[in-house]
Amino acid sequence: MAERPARTFRKDIAKPERFVITLELVPGEQSKGRSVDTVMAIAESALADGRVSAVSITDNPGGHPSLSPDVLGRDIIRKGMDVIVHFTCRDQNRVGLESRALQLGHMGIRNILALTGDFSGDGFAGRGAPVFDLDSVSLLVMLKMMGEGTLASDDRENFFVGCAVSPFKLTEEEGFCQYAKMRKKVKSSARFIVTQLGYDISKFHELLCIQREWNMQTPTLGSVYVLTPGAAKIMAKGRIPGVVVTPELLKKVQGEWQDKKEGHRAAVERSARLAVVLKGLGYKGAHFGGINHHFDTLSQILDRMEKIEGRWRDFVPEFDFPQENGFYRYTRDPETGLCGTELSPSTSRISSGEKMLFGVYREVHRTFFSHDALFSTLYRNLCGRLEKRPFGYLFTKTLEDITKKMLFSCWECGDCSLQHLAFFCPESQCPKHARNGPCGGSRESRCEVHPDRHCVWFKAYRRWAAIDRPDKIYQGFIPPRNWELDRTSSWINFHLCKDHQGSPSLTDPTDPKS
Repeated sequence: MAERPARTFRKDIAKPERFVITLELVPGEQSKGRSVDTVMAIAESALADGRVSAVSITDNPGGHPSLSPDVLGRDIIRKGMDVIVHFTCRDQNRVGLESRALQLGHMGIRNILALTGDFSGDGFAGRGAPVFDLDSVSLLVMLKMMGEGTLASDDRENFFVGCAVSPFKLTEEEGFCQYAKMRKKVKSSARFIVTQLGYDISKFHELLCIQREWNMQTPTLGSVYVLTPGAAKIMAKGRIPGVVVTPELLKKVQGEWQDKKEGHRAAVERSARLAVVLKGLGYKGAHFGGINHHFDTLSQILDRMEKIEGRWRDFVPEFDFPQENGFYRYTRDPETGLCGTELSPSTSRISSGEKMLFGVYREVHRTFFSHDALFSTLYRNLCGRLEKRPFGYLFTKTLEDITKKMLFSCWECGDCSLQHLAFFCPESQCPKHARNGPCGGSRESRCEVHPDRHCVWFKAYRRWAAIDRPDKIYQGFIPPRNWELDRTSSWINFHLCKDHQGSPSLTDPTDPKS
């Protein structure tokens, strides 16, 4: 097992007076050579500098193969630098994820950033199969249970687990769903939060305001990136899920880099100013990216921050790059240019026909699929008899399949969660099968993987908001799909308490009683 660094990220983030600095490293596809040497050299320089609390290592960013962050993390920890490993759900099922967590514990890697992950990219012989057996919330619950020793008889893993949030969303629906999922993540065990990247300071401030509104005190690090024209162009095209660079900012960066020396100076200055503004707003730290060649760039940023942090309010107007027609949860304060205290009026709407249909779905569900329903005992006895009779079971299953395929595009998972998602199917309508909230990859309300259609959580929010219950988005933990029930009748499974609603194998971490 690797030795722990003398100074750790966990200790630093617990110090009230400390503004934490972390640095994101992106491994290449090689197992050795220049890219690995560069990553290791940056980590060693960060350790020598003394101002960086930890380096974080990405996990196959963009879904493309790269050197495992676990291997690099082990080598970096051995040199004395603390590490945060990105841990995604894209490539392994729950068994593989648990095995990887055990491996990290054995290696002495305790800091984990739990992520759903980007959709699968190209690998050997084409696109890899996306797994997404768990989402980031259920991954957090799994890691929490490992920490408590409840997934093993005698062992506890001392993980320090964080999560990500994407506040830079265009629509009311996307933004609220991101914050709602963040709330679930924190209740599920997240000890720190890292934002996605953007340059709209009102959105950075909005995140802090909603945390205060919901009484969340989890330390939050804002992402800061050293923008070059190449990186800014990729981000502006939406090719990095959750990241927002507006056309105006792209044009500004391209103009600055007409002269490379001036461009570098401007990038350093912008990064330093954004970081001190984040500190002034109340963020616990800054998470730096875009340091791809030499640590000297980050050293220059940190030096500059020390000189200008007292002037952070002067720099707030420089980070006013909103998306066109973007929604903000709070009205704008004209004096500060930041969020005020008044809530903005909702803009979310559905048609009267859809609202009526949603009401029908809810009434049918209350009548036939509630353990508190008037005839629940009768339903249970009937399902018990049907299960024992092959023809009766086949008839019920066929009727269910025809009905639910026609209405909900059902995939016959046997562990139905339609009611949690406002009667949209997360299996068929979300490529990542997200049962606890959206991933961070939607863009202008459109799905990251299928941009020709709306994100299913966007549609679910609209239905809940139409009946003044948007809080339904963050209520309750939905366990991952039980694959033992695949291709069986979810109707019978529900009434015989075989699914996640009737026979919960996990306590709900969002329930104060748990």
